Amino acid sequence: MSLAEDIKAIPVDKTPEVINDFSIVAATVNGSGSQTSNLTLIRALFRMGIPVNGKNLFPSNISGLPTWYTIRVNKDGYIARKERAEILVAFNPQTAAEDIQALPPGGVCIYPAESKLPLVREDIVYYSVPVKPFVEATGADPKLREKFASMVYVGALAELLGIDRQEIRAALSQQFRGKEKVVDQNFQVIVSAADWVKENITKKDPYRVERMEATRGKILIDGNSAAALGAIFGGVTVAAWYPITPSTSLIEALQSYLPKLRTDKDGNHTYAVVQAEDEMAALGIVLGAGWAGARAMTSTSGPGISLMTEFAGLGFFAEIPGVIWDIQRIGPSTGLPTRVSQGDVLKVYFLGHGDTRHVCLIPGTVAECFEFGYKAFDLAERLQTPVFVLSDLDLGMNLWMSDPFEYPSEPMDRGKVLSAEDLQRIGEFARYRDVDGDGIPYRTLPGTDHPLAAYFTRGSGHNEYAQYSERPDDWRRNMERLRRKHETARKLVPKPVMESWTGSDVGIVSFGSVHHPVMEAIDLLAEKGLSTDYLRIRALPLEETLREFIRKHDRTYVIELNHDGQMANLIRMEFPEVADKVISIAYCDGLPMTANYIANALLEKEC
Repeated sequence: MSLAEDIKAIPVDKTPEVINDFSIVAATVNGSGSQTSNLTLIRALFRMGIPVNGKNLFPSNISGLPTWYTIRVNKDGYIARKERAEILVAFNPQTAAEDIQALPPGGVCIYPAESKLPLVREDIVYYSVPVKPFVEATGADPKLREKFASMVYVGALAELLGIDRQEIRAALSQQFRGKEKVVDQNFQVIVSAADWVKENITKKDPYRVERMEATRGKILIDGNSAAALGAIFGGVTVAAWYPITPSTSLIEALQSYLPKLRTDKDGNHTYAVVQAEDEMAALGIVLGAGWAGARAMTSTSGPGISLMTEFAGLGFFAEIPGVIWDIQRIGPSTGLPTRVSQGDVLKVYFLGHGDTRHVCLIPGTVAECFEFGYKAFDLAERLQTPVFVLSDLDLGMNLWMSDPFEYPSEPMDRGKVLSAEDLQRIGEFARYRDVDGDGIPYRTLPGTDHPLAAYFTRGSGHNEYAQYSERPDDWRRNMERLRRKHETARKLVPKPVMESWTGSDVGIVSFGSVHHPVMEAIDLLAEKGLSTDYLRIRALPLEETLREFIRKHDRTYVIELNHDGQMANLIRMEFPEVADKVISIAYCDGLPMTANYIANALLEKEC
């Protein structure tokens, strides 16, 4: 029996066409070159005007272990992860059996003919495609041929789904800029595989794509790259870091953009990127640069945040500006380095010993990663304090659609910095005195040419003149001023966004990347007859808008990607008078949250 006859012999449910509404999961081996193939697919679909999102589930080793990349195509613009993908690319024999069992009835499995995969399910469609002949035809070095193998499934999907071949070539050209030979070799494999599928396989599944106009004027970018661009527009001049997944790509993006955007007229770099010996040293460099007047930042994840605790406390108490990006991953301890969570909320907000509370920005989109990339510096210098930006692996490392970013509309805010002329005019300078009643003192920068400009920066007890003090009244006055400054920050941080309002008795609150499944879950709940209102938190300390939102609803569900409901607990602590209205829906298994989970969990609590 021929391969084509074998496929035709499998019973298939004849369902109506499903156009631009399905998910693909490519199950491959880490280090096999599949990431390039997956990016080619997602960019080609995007170029066809179809709303699309990609999520990479990869192991924490360098190569050899299983990896899964999910591409969601949805004509309505939903881009959150679905719990089950309809189309499986089974290019990893180690996981093929389990991956096939995860397919829904009517699903599709594309697999290499060489793998001799047993066809154990009769309620799905199997497509077997040869790989070896197409790879050998490239003439590439045998050691490199493995990298071309994943392009076979790109060709198969292109033919089966109707993905435009020229858009695929354009996506390859974007991936391999200026390397036309590499583009030609990869495209040759894709076209050969697509032609083979066209000639030898009868399509028996309902899934296909059609051109749309939904991505016109939009961009595809990951959150870490957006954050790096935002930092550059915010005037970053010093970045210190230590490699850690999933934050490394933020600094790598910074290093990619800075040489193009931050050089003087003679071509000299006007920035410094320093790889420190560890995360503690990285934050120490940032605070040293911030104290000297530079706009400085670092990027890390949960374990790195732990090492930064001592310097974070110093920055808070000595009142030194700096920006720290925390691209959250799952913990505790080393945890799962390549899985996502929102588990650092309480840890970062209170990072340091004693009565420490930090300002935190929480982007929910790649556009906000860009926006908070520059606004974090303004807040850090206005408030003279470390500012943390809480992103996560899903938002940071995966590709998202976005409108083009808006250029900053306001000039940089350097905060309360006294010049030599200011000092000469006022005749006195007390570094930690609350002159304006907002808790924010005035500062000078090193090199200010005036005898009053100097002061001693210390992390130990001090009075308003920055002199060492163990007097109880000095300590209390300083802590009360820091609390006033925190209340000022409450008015300066980005306000929550009212994403949906129906006047319902039921409210939803979320933050960060959970925003995307929440938006879809709201529609699922509406289909079940439950209307909801939705407010998205964008910063800590929590702002008054949130209190009023909770007050107006009988029940407010706080949706978050961690185990203990950290944001819900923080809301109860900060707004105790409405604590009884706050209900936590917290879940974390390392994967991005889904709309179905949110809708079902909320309906279960409503019953």
